[in-house]
Amino acid sequence: MAVTTIDLIQAPLADQFNRPITYLRISVTDKCNLRCVYCMPETGLQWLPKGEILTYEEIAELVRAAASAGVRSVRLSGGEPLIRRDLHRLVAAIDAIEGIDDISLSTNGLLLADQIEGLKAAGLRRVNVSLDTLRPERFEQIARRPGLDRVLAGIDAAIAHGLAPVKINVVVMRGQNGDEIADLAEWTKRQAVYVRFIEVMPVHENLGLQRDSYVSSDEILERVRAIGDLHPAIGPGGNGPARYFSFDGAPGAVGVISPLSHDYCERCNRVRLTADGRLRLCLFGDHEIDLRSPLRSGASTEDLVELLRSAMLIKPERHHLRLGETSSRMRAFSEIGG
Repeated sequence: MAVTTIDLIQAPLADQFNRPITYLRISVTDKCNLRCVYCMPETGLQWLPKGEILTYEEIAELVRAAASAGVRSVRLSGGEPLIRRDLHRLVAAIDAIEGIDDISLSTNGLLLADQIEGLKAAGLRRVNVSLDTLRPERFEQIARRPGLDRVLAGIDAAIAHGLAPVKINVVVMRGQNGDEIADLAEWTKRQAVYVRFIEVMPVHENLGLQRDSYVSSDEILERVRAIGDLHPAIGPGGNGPARYFSFDGAPGAVGVISPLSHDYCERCNRVRLTADGRLRLCLFGDHEIDLRSPLRSGASTEDLVELLRSAMLIKPERHHLRLGETSSRMRAFSEIGG
């Protein structure tokens, strides 16, 4: 008789601190079609060779093992995941895996309107869209590329196709877009969107920017409260680390993601699969294991499940980043928001 993924579960995947691990973030590419000032140099990064990138079939096999160990939610990210050709094929393959209940996508939105129908039909349920400003000229300054109109069209398309909740991730930077906090928060009064303000985090070469531009979540909420009374709100679902607040009668909500000022490590329920097949146990640390090599050497689903369980022994209790420090491991800001 065939063995299903559910049959393989003996105990839910959990780390040594008894945190259940039910959420897998997957980077399908390290490349991006923007060059945001807080994320990477204008010239880009040294991209991974094509042969090192996991195929869709390999990703699906690893997701199958993760589902066997109790993972229930998958988020596809990058880089920018929509620049990888035929992403809907991967969504469909993951949607067919027993045990996976939720598939979501983190994107900068530039290509979202063009691909939304195929992604929805394949099984995509939710989207997070990165958007740091509502001003076209400022968008080009921050992203070093034009495209605000395309991002807004992608958000509208996601709403129209019922990919709810639509979450909008805003990296707040003093002196660059901090004066738009109120305008972005007002959006939640008009539509059922969830605008999440993220503290700028240290990535590669942005250490000076992070130190000079940092705005804490407490200050962000003070600025939001200037336009109306806020009340703690229940989040819209998903697996992210945001704390939510809403205005009276608003269809949406404001969230803050604060890995520096109020870290959320005690609630961590996730691991990350890099584009080249490494399982990263903490976004900001050196704790990771190679899954690509055993997979390409013929490891069975059962073998991969055992590797996942053994990896839980090295998942750290928390990160230890501080303002002005950097992480050599974090390649893309899109890895943060859940």
